[in-house]
Amino acid sequence: MFHALSFKTIFFIELAIVWLISHSSLSDALQERHHLHHMITSMTKGHSFNFSHLGLCDDGKISHYCNEVEAWIRKILIVDDSTKAFADSHDYRDWYKYELYELSNCTDSQCSDHVLQRITGCKLDKLPDGSVNLTVFDEYGFDGEDLISFNYDTMQWIDKNPKAKETKKKWDRQTGYNQFLQSYLKTCTEWISTFNNTNKSSPDVHVSVSKSPDDESKLVLTCLATGFYPRDVQMNIRLNRIHLENQTSSGIRPNDDETFQMRISVKIDRNHEGSYDCLVTHSSLIEPVTVIWDRTCIDCEIWIVIAGVAVLVLVLVLVLALFGFFIFKRKRRNGRVRNSSSYGTVDDQIQMASSADEIRS
Repeated sequence: MFHALSFKTIFFIELAIVWLISHSSLSDALQERHHLHHMITSMTKGHSFNFSHLGLCDDGKISHYCNEVEAWIRKILIVDDSTKAFADSHDYRDWYKYELYELSNCTDSQCSDHVLQRITGCKLDKLPDGSVNLTVFDEYGFDGEDLISFNYDTMQWIDKNPKAKETKKKWDRQTGYNQFLQSYLKTCTEWISTFNNTNKSSPDVHVSVSKSPDDESKLVLTCLATGFYPRDVQMNIRLNRIHLENQTSSGIRPNDDETFQMRISVKIDRNHEGSYDCLVTHSSLIEPVTVIWDRTCIDCEIWIVIAGVAVLVLVLVLVLALFGFFIFKRKRRNGRVRNSSSYGTVDDQIQMASSADEIRS
């Protein structure tokens, strides 16, 4: 879970970890899933102490602090922020520094390179039957190894490293954490709800068709929805408003601008005359979007054009060959006429030859 690497690369590693955790079931688009993560890294490097905090809500960055920049960047989405959906953890740098030094057995004047990391947050799942599952998690790592984590079911800390024995005893005695946990459950839900309601983007839907690579009688109809937020979306390709079976999906994938995209495809009969469309349902839409296939096939038309061009080139080659043949025949015939007119008739040529013999004698 945790990696003891350089301070500048730690953010990218943590982002990859969170992305993999939150997208472990991308193919299940019918289940609405949200998450809030806070990733905190404290690091000693010689005599220096570095601290950073990165907050994410459904993969969108909502907060960022790094003491190398000495600036707290926060995307404020709640006008009345009395709920404190997440704490300004940079105000607790001294606490993380103390815990890191205690685990490392070092002081300000003498300390080697060590890293203490924390990933905390909540996950919210809205199931198809309307029920909601909400869980929180809090995990710590030290020098690239799992250290200690909180078990929400037992309300106890679990030590995962011999160095966490004393930490577990100390933290288990802190009853205030349970109160914090209950408050966090409430504020986490409010924050996710607020973030998703204020950061919505409607999908841009496109329908296209291409030739089937393995069956000339089939076409592949593809529906692409992109630029939508939040990530949960439902898509279906239909024939005469009936959902088709055997649809394949790319799963929900992130775009560079913190929005998402999804692509579904299905093979259809090339000669079927029914009406095909793509139906997309998303929370940003007042009503579902339907895009109808206009019966065009760019891939198919390209091959028709290529075939037409090939036939045209062949015709031109044949015409040029015939034209060249007639010219050649004409030149040969003209050459014979010129030779005959230059030397006269056969009798003239015999007479010219006799005169030449008389002159030589």
